[in-house]
Amino acid sequence: MEKQTVYTREDYNKLSAELNRLKTEGRDEIAEKIKEARSHGDLSENAEYDEAMNEQAKMEAEIAKLEAELRSAKILDEEGLSTDVVLIGSKVRLLDMEYNEEAEYKILGKSDIEHGVISDLSPVGSAIMNKKVGDIADVHTPSGKVIKMKILEISK
Repeated sequence: MEKQTVYTREDYNKLSAELNRLKTEGRDEIAEKIKEARSHGDLSENAEYDEAMNEQAKMEAEIAKLEAELRSAKILDEEGLSTDVVLIGSKVRLLDMEYNEEAEYKILGKSDIEHGVISDLSPVGSAIMNKKVGDIADVHTPSGKVIKMKILEISK
C-alpha cells in the first residue's frame, strides 16, 4: 500500500499542472527532438538521438512519479484545521531553546524546506505533532543530538 502524502489544494493543483505539462508539451518537445535527431542519419553513432532518448526516459520516469504521488495524495481540509495542537497542515512557530532562534514551518506530508514546509515524519515534524503552544519537544536528530524546541504559535 502506498503511503498517503498530504498536500494543500494549491500544492496538489501545482503537481497536477506539472503532470499535464509534461504529458502534453513535454512529450511533444521530446518527440520533436527525436524526429530531428533521426533525420541526421545513422542512429548507432548519433549522440543527439541518444541524448533525446535519455531525456524521454527521464521525463517518462518523472511522469510516473507524479502520477503515483497524485494517486496517493490526500488533500488537506485547511478550513476545518484546529489550532489547539500541531497537526498535519498546521503552521508552527518554534523556538530552538539552545540557540534562542525562531523558525516557522508548515507541516505537510512532504518536505520542501525552501518553502518552509516540513514533513510530519521528519525529526522536527514528528517531535512536535499533537503538542500545544508552550510545550517543549525533544527533536532527535539523525546524528543523535537532541534539540529542545518550544512551540510558540500554532496557526492555519
